[in-house]
Amino acid sequence: METRSTQKHIRISPRKVKIVLDLIRGKDLAIAVGILKNTPKAASEHVLKLLTKVAADAEHNFQMDTEKLYVKDCFVCPGMTLKRIMPRAKGSADRILKRTSHITIAVAEKE
Repeated sequence: METRSTQKHIRISPRKVKIVLDLIRGKDLAIAVGILKNTPKAASEHVLKLLTKVAADAEHNFQMDTEKLYVKDCFVCPGMTLKRIMPRAKGSADRILKRTSHITIAVAEKE
């Protein structure tokens, strides 16, 4: 049995989130939480919040044991991109792309 949860429209680039997700993929829940608390990346706060939410869902809704949980699957997809304009010299403009992310984490019990 696995529990899956998604957090959408997070204002951080998917490329930055992928680095953090690669650190916790396949790890036990307690080890993954420890890694996220000690990782100095901006994405680790968002991933930690989602991971604790998934663990609470697994415990409350499906009566899974939190000590047996591990991160079965985690990935990030690009969300919508906010397009902004920065004025440049001689009346021209540069485009700024503010990217968003959809993060998905699945946890399961070890047999």
